[in-house]
Amino acid sequence: MTTPSATTAPPSPARLLPVAVLLWLAGVYLRIPVLVAPPLAPFISDELALTQALTGALTTLPILMLAIGAMPGSLAISRIGPRNTLALAMVIMVIGSAGRGLVPDTFTLMVASAVMGLGVAMMQPALPALLPRWLAPHHLALGSAIYMNGMLMGEFIGAGITLPVLMPLLDNSWRATLLAWSLPALLVAAALFLPKRDLARPVRRSAWLPDWKNPLTLRIGLLLGLSGSMFFGLNAYMGNLLEQQGHFEKLADALFWYNFAQVVASLLMLKMARFWVGKRSMIILMAVLSIIGTSGTIVLEGWPAIFSATLMSFVAGILLILLVALPPLLVRSEETGRLSAGTFLVGYTLAFSVPMIGGLIADWSGDIRHAIMVMVGYSLLVLPIAFTLDLRRRPA
Repeated sequence: MTTPSATTAPPSPARLLPVAVLLWLAGVYLRIPVLVAPPLAPFISDELALTQALTGALTTLPILMLAIGAMPGSLAISRIGPRNTLALAMVIMVIGSAGRGLVPDTFTLMVASAVMGLGVAMMQPALPALLPRWLAPHHLALGSAIYMNGMLMGEFIGAGITLPVLMPLLDNSWRATLLAWSLPALLVAAALFLPKRDLARPVRRSAWLPDWKNPLTLRIGLLLGLSGSMFFGLNAYMGNLLEQQGHFEKLADALFWYNFAQVVASLLMLKMARFWVGKRSMIILMAVLSIIGTSGTIVLEGWPAIFSATLMSFVAGILLILLVALPPLLVRSEETGRLSAGTFLVGYTLAFSVPMIGGLIADWSGDIRHAIMVMVGYSLLVLPIAFTLDLRRRPA
């Protein structure tokens, strides 16, 4: 049997541009709906009288849904195809994200946040599954880098311009701000059907549950947990860490450079993706540097600690792209969604649970560095897996 990419001619540069734009815009909406919550949280909390736990849940609940919702995404891909799944997921995301701006109480706010997280979670495996159908084999790494650049730019845009730019334009209404961020995604969902490639291809039903016999599912997932737990965990505990060190006044600058580093990483990968993606040595190098950068925040203080954290964010961003780009390179297009969903299920479960366990230990000990030590300890435990990755293309 031949792969789909072998039976279709590579798209011309003129056709690559609109596909690249669509991939980038879809990538942006992997993160904007999640990361507009932290800057808006104080305003939402004041109006709806949220507890601290519920205020935190505006961000943590969608992250948890990124793990839970991976399997519905895989099921949809196997039944209606990746393009239809991506469009459906974006509509679900908009319903939940915009719905948060219309809710009357706390309960419906949490329900809307969960629905939004489900939509984002379904988008995640749909994007890598779509790449082999839209792009020639030699463009797969670039396609991954493009939508991941959109995702990491979405992190920075959502967190960076919501309060200083968008909210003042909307009479400082958090409800109108949520609607303004959410509704344009419907245009992106509709535009997904403009490229003619793949429109006429029938959808072949295939397995959708994770293939735990495939060692890549667990190995890539555990390494995604390494990248995600350190990035999300250090992001969450940065304020506590700087406060314990007596440098809390540096928090705003620290968070800016910490998140901006991921944008720089994604821009670098647009240039280097075709050279670095699929190289085991690069995965090992970025994982080691991530651990070193995170460890530096424990032994250093002030600006040296912030620099070390920023280094970790930069290399963890590269590592994330290297790992997410692997499924479309290594398995048949019909298996890409299934493998991606399985790795996201494992990776985001760990990205949520490892920092949480670290936080519980830090609460018990009274030292926030113990939370970071837990993340470093997990990462050292799974680092040897990077040396065992088999990155040869599976036969069609």
